Amino acid sequence: MEHSRRTRVLVAKPGLDGHDRGAKVIVQALRDAGMEVIYTGLHQTPQQIARVAMQEDIDVVGLSILSGAHEALCQVVMDELRAQGLENVAVIVGGTVPPKDVPKLKAIGVTEVFGAGSRFDDIVQSINTHVR
Repeated sequence: MEHSRRTRVLVAKPGLDGHDRGAKVIVQALRDAGMEVIYTGLHQTPQQIARVAMQEDIDVVGLSILSGAHEALCQVVMDELRAQGLENVAVIVGGTVPPKDVPKLKAIGVTEVFGAGSRFDDIVQSINTHVR
């Protein structure tokens, strides 16, 4: 009999952004959807995020970015994940990302971007699609 494990999601706040209410709401929504979620808290470096993703055998990294530094932060996080051999980990980004920047993020390997007002069901469905 095959035992499938719950999807493991790491939610992280990279950079100096000090607002995490949205990230905490997402953490709870993903847990309610049956996922195992680890929240790293505020002010995480890309190196810390990649290290935790590797140590915790993460399927998805969710980055919450409100600071406007999404392009630079995502690039470094993607580089760090690749350096840890985590090319297969899906990366989703939420927060304040102008629509014109979404193609740039996807070009560096971000799986999906969810802006303000995104529906929890859409986020859960996207994770399930990319992990299963």
